[in-house]
Formats: sequence, structure tokens, C-alpha cells
Amino acid sequence: MASRSGAMDEIGTSRQRRSPELVRRPNAAKRHLQQQQRQQEADFNDRKVIASTYFSIGAFLVLACLTVSLLILPLVLPPLPPPPSLLLWLPVALLILLIVLAFMPTDVKSMASSYL
Repeated sequence: MASRSGAMDEIGTSRQRRSPELVRRPNAAKRHLQQQQRQQEADFNDRKVIASTYFSIGAFLVLACLTVSLLILPLVLPPLPPPPSLLLWLPVALLILLIVLAFMPTDVKSMASSYL
């Protein structure tokens, strides 16, 4: 009987060793971490490619020159005369129009949408 219980103990321990939960968890965690690292590296490389192709060197130089001119020209040029008073009402009129459009009720049934 002692030999049987010893054999059962060995079988029990060998079953524990072969258990997929015990064996695969560390490897699955490692694979998951490696997959996350690869994904982060791919995302970083994609961002570098997007950033480098979004602006060409010429476009970047144009934007840099425009920025410098906007910073320096107001300091160098003489002050301009004020605009006509009628032109000063243009931003006020635009603001009023946007407020009216924001609070205007809409007919949802007449709007074309695929999710309704």
C-alpha cells in the first residue's frame, strides 16, 4: 500500500507538472510582454514615419519663416491706423450667428444618418 500511495504521489506531482495552467502561465506572460513591446516599438516607428512625412523640409522651413516673421514684423513695422467702425462689428455678428445656430432646434428625422 505504501508503494501504491508513493506511486500515486508521483503521478499526482507529474500531473501537476503537466498541468497547462502551471506550465503555460509564465510563458504566456512572457509572450504577452514581448508582444506589447513589439507593438509599442511598431507604434513608435509609425509615429516617426508619420512625423517625418507629414511635413517636408520645405514646408517646415516655410512654417519656421512665417513664425519668425509674425514675431519680428510687428516690432519693426509702424502701427497701423484703426479699421473702420463698421468692420469692427463683423466678429460680433459672427459670434451672434454661431450662438443662434448652436441653440437652433433641428429636425432629426430629416437628417441623413446611418445609425438611426
